[in-house]
Parts: sequence; C-alpha cells; structure tokens
Amino acid sequence: MKKLAIINGPNLNLLGKREPDVYGKQSLLDLEKLVVKEARSLKVETIFFQSNHEGELIDKFSALADLDCHGVVFNPGGFTHTSIALRDAIKGSGLAVIEVHISNVYSREEFRKQSFTAPVSVGVISGLGFYGYVAALNYLAEID
Repeated sequence: MKKLAIINGPNLNLLGKREPDVYGKQSLLDLEKLVVKEARSLKVETIFFQSNHEGELIDKFSALADLDCHGVVFNPGGFTHTSIALRDAIKGSGLAVIEVHISNVYSREEFRKQSFTAPVSVGVISGLGFYGYVAALNYLAEID
C-alpha cells in the first residue's frame, strides 16, 4: 500500500479561525477527515503532520524518505516565500511533492507570488481550497 504524507506548515493549525474569508471556515481536522475519506477510496495510507517550526518540517522530510513514503502533499504556508532550507529538504528527500495552497496566492500580495519550494515540487495547486489537497492526493496515488 502506498504511503502519502500531508504536511502543513505554519498557521495552518488555525484553519477555521484565521482569516476565514481567505482560508474558509473549516478546521485542520476537517481537512484531515476529507483527505482520509479520499485516501480510503484510493487505497493509500496517509501520514499527517503540521508544524509552525521550519526545522521540524525539514526533519519530517528526511524521516518520510526513510519510511518509504511515496509522495507528499505539502502546504508550506508562509515558508513558501522565505525558506531555502525547506526547498533543499524537499529536493534532498527525493520525494514527489505537490505544493498546495488553499487560497489563490497569485491574487494576493505580491510577495506571495514567489515560491522557493515550487521549483523542486512536481506541481503546484493554488486557490482550490481543500479540494486542492484531494486533487494532489489523487495525482500522487496514480504516479509510480
């Protein structure tokens, strides 16, 4: 059975509370329930992780590579625009990563249009809300 990880970066633990007009009213737990339901239909195992700390996210990529994880759905949050270290962790892990953003980062502030992690990701999904995670999960479940 394929293992796929869903990793969420800083402030995503505040989903449903933080800027609901941008990120929606559903919580991180709601997102996990949605993804688990989809994962069951795809017959894949999921690993969930969220951290507000860059080093913990970097460590998780190394650990996932050692766990025979097939791919990662990753929302780096604000680290998208600031972390070369996360970029290097993604590239060094050898994992297939789909970068996901709940909001359309291209319709927001100018600084959100720059991603350090996108060039080392298989693809980027932005602006589809929670459905972006489902789409990324489906893609990763299909690729070898």
